[in-house]
Amino acid sequence: MVVRLRLRWEPVPADWSDGVRAVVPFVRWVPWFAAALGVFSVVLLVLGQVPPGVFGVVCAAVIAVLPGVAAAVAFRRDPIAGRVITADVDDRSLRMMTLDGSAYSEVDLAELADWAETERSFVLSTGGGAFHAVPGRAFGSTEDIDAFRALLAATLGPRERS
Repeated sequence: MVVRLRLRWEPVPADWSDGVRAVVPFVRWVPWFAAALGVFSVVLLVLGQVPPGVFGVVCAAVIAVLPGVAAAVAFRRDPIAGRVITADVDDRSLRMMTLDGSAYSEVDLAELADWAETERSFVLSTGGGAFHAVPGRAFGSTEDIDAFRALLAATLGPRERS
């Protein structure tokens, strides 16, 4: 299968959040934990236990928003955040570069640790918690998305949507 794709996108914090959720499984459970703590805290409030109930509700709210805030902060600290990225994909590699030439990265597809597909992005895990998020909006057509998915499946094996 010969694949040659040209991609272009401007990273946004949601791309980073997708990557973190795909690479760090614990992050997927944070909303459920926050919801359970919130429900338990509301029960305490109903039972008249105001101080622990209020404390629990406040903790649940902090836990719920913390991953999003952390992702936004990490995104802002990233040197290529907000810069337009172009990428060339072929059968063996993904080469990404900012338009201004300030950053370049080449990823050998066969050396990726794993990959996942989210609602918005393809997340390419390079191991050790590092990843590259390639958003769906970077592709020119649905056929390009299908070709990229097929390339990843052929190189690394099929993955389920996360």
